[in-house]
Amino acid sequence: MGSIPPSLGNLSSLEELSFMMNGLSGIIPEALGQLKNLSYFSVGGNNISGFVLSQLNLISGKIPISLSNASNLNVLSGNVPSFEKLEKLSIFFLDRNHLGHGREGDLHFICTLVNNTKLESLNIGENSFGGSFPECISNFSNTLSRLVIEDNKIWGRIPDGIVNLMSLEVLGASQNQLSGPIPFDIGRLKNMKLFFTRSNFLSGSIPGSIGNLTGLIQLGLGLNNLQGNIPWSLGECQNLLGIDLSHNNLSGPIPTQVLGLSSLSLGLDLSSNYLTGELPAEVGNLKNVGKLYVYRNRLSGLLPSNLASCVSLEKLLLNGNLFEGSVPLSLSSLRGLVALDISDNNLSGRIPEFLVNFRELKYLNLSFNDFEGAMPSEGVFKNASATFVAGNNKLCGGIPELHLSRCNLKTSSNSSVRLKIAIVVVILGVTLVSSFLMILWFRRKKGLQRTMACEETSLLQLSYQSIVRATDGFSMQNLIGSGSFGSVYKGILEVNGATIAVKVLDLLNPGASRSFLAECEALKNIRHRNLVKVLTAISGVDYQGNDFKALVYEFMTNGSLEDWLYPSVHMMNEQDTMKSLNFFQRVNVAIDVAHALEYLHHRCGTLIIHCDLKPSNILLDEEMVGYISDFGLAKILSADKHNSSNNWSSSIGFRGTIGYAPPEYGMGSNLSTKGDVYSYGILVLEMFTGKRPTDETFKEDSNLHNFVKAAFPERVAEITDPILVQERVEHLRCLNSIFEIGLTCSAESPRSTRLSKKHSALRRENKYGIF
Repeated sequence: MGSIPPSLGNLSSLEELSFMMNGLSGIIPEALGQLKNLSYFSVGGNNISGFVLSQLNLISGKIPISLSNASNLNVLSGNVPSFEKLEKLSIFFLDRNHLGHGREGDLHFICTLVNNTKLESLNIGENSFGGSFPECISNFSNTLSRLVIEDNKIWGRIPDGIVNLMSLEVLGASQNQLSGPIPFDIGRLKNMKLFFTRSNFLSGSIPGSIGNLTGLIQLGLGLNNLQGNIPWSLGECQNLLGIDLSHNNLSGPIPTQVLGLSSLSLGLDLSSNYLTGELPAEVGNLKNVGKLYVYRNRLSGLLPSNLASCVSLEKLLLNGNLFEGSVPLSLSSLRGLVALDISDNNLSGRIPEFLVNFRELKYLNLSFNDFEGAMPSEGVFKNASATFVAGNNKLCGGIPELHLSRCNLKTSSNSSVRLKIAIVVVILGVTLVSSFLMILWFRRKKGLQRTMACEETSLLQLSYQSIVRATDGFSMQNLIGSGSFGSVYKGILEVNGATIAVKVLDLLNPGASRSFLAECEALKNIRHRNLVKVLTAISGVDYQGNDFKALVYEFMTNGSLEDWLYPSVHMMNEQDTMKSLNFFQRVNVAIDVAHALEYLHHRCGTLIIHCDLKPSNILLDEEMVGYISDFGLAKILSADKHNSSNNWSSSIGFRGTIGYAPPEYGMGSNLSTKGDVYSYGILVLEMFTGKRPTDETFKEDSNLHNFVKAAFPERVAEITDPILVQERVEHLRCLNSIFEIGLTCSAESPRSTRLSKKHSALRRENKYGIF
């Protein structure tokens, strides 16, 4: 309690100073700026106010355990002062704040660190820094091993002199506005392990010297404007676990040397480029790869039978190419496939019967090929929402939901009839191929907007214009909600009168684009009656030429659980003044959410951690059935790595909402299913007490869990939502069991409250999904 005493500024030899979670208030004394040897300073978990002093060495700290009870969380903002006096500083983190103004001059403070000879880690990611990439980075000490500037508004070229940082192991520059080429001599950084420049405007070719980065573990260059061939020298990086070169303008054949990287396990993503030639037989060397994406290219020829050697494959996406011939029978060995998409090709023959035996297969797209014969009706083919066969006019049979013609077993002996049929088939085949090539050519053109479906092939294709019309120009009358990354509007489609919900991303908010990609990745291959269904996604530009991203969902008539637990006055009308959930409805919603979590954690093929379970993310349909929504913070893990951070689809930063996020997340723990279980426990307690976990009555060590625990089991009636008590139904006797479930799920995990600086740095590094 109290304030920080200014007399501490006289302790000239002090190296570490921590006041973490001591209930301090007031401002940081200016006298602390005299502590020239101070290398670690933490004021986390207090009520410190005021400005960051320019003469103070460093303010840092970990998110305290009490964060889960805080109703207000202030982060650093504004300009960053100079730091010339930080001669002994080794770790400098300013990430996940609101620093900078998105303009030139924001990064001047970086150059004040250039004379520091001990700096090892510099992280300014997830802020609002603007300006060009500082050239002074080239003059930093060789001790610098980690440089992270991601999720900002930094523009300009990556300085060629960055190759002088010979100790650099991590370069994270994704989600910015960088342009120009990758430095030609990037191969000089022999210690590089993580190289991320995704979602920028980089151009030119990928330097051949990149093959000298033999220690490289993961390479992310997707969503840029890179051109030319994929360098064969990349095959020299024998430690690579994942490569992402998607959504560029790369051309030429896929180098056989890259397909020879047996180390690849996280994934190989070469999608949405202009690659040509056949898929080399060397693809069979990828025995450990979990995901292989080569969709939307110009690959041709037969599907290589050597794909059968990729026995670890879970997702194989080959759609939007020019492959022909039949599906090799050897692919029957790929029994672990969860998603297979070979649509928009020129494949023919019968649909392989072995697909019936693929028990893990949750998504199968065979659309727009030339398959023929009877459709199987077992296995994945029993599920019309998981199997897509449109555009194969020679198929018959199958389940009724696929609306295929009945198979005719009679054959005609009349040779003239057969000849006529053969001629018609040939003509139709040529017409289909010509039409397909024209469609492919038009898809490659850059237009006003580009629509991409989260399921790779969606029955609903919408443009920016149609969304504007559906929502009446995103009018306030159609606004039904807003969140961290965007706003949600109600819309009515002109084409069929269907009611939809449109989530428009606020791309000025750092992390919104990552949220968009995370939600697409999480939702595109999952099917469950208690998970909200995303209909399509739109990514392009608006009428002013600004980037535009939106997700389109099924509209939920009864809004969110938040609306029903805490109905606002403006939402009520004369018939709706008593809007509330009764006991049975709350129980049913809790069960619906539990079913959905069980599916995401145990039966989804790829384990998905939602990371943001709360009432506003639970939607209710016309029958008051509950649906989990908003997967913008979701974490995707392979099924055999439930408690690992090694995954292909990782995003960066603290996840969750204050009050619902488990305390261990605030201390740097890895994300896990236990975090969702904690959030579920808090949700259950909130539903039946009518109190938010951030209720102002909870102070100091008090929280919703302890509030319920203190009354359990004898006095639960005292803490139960008064609306439920008024019902006076016999089933209220079940409350003890319900509160016991909530308390068990929301129990805090025992954990040390203080981590070393080194440990903290490793945790932050871990967000790249490698270590």
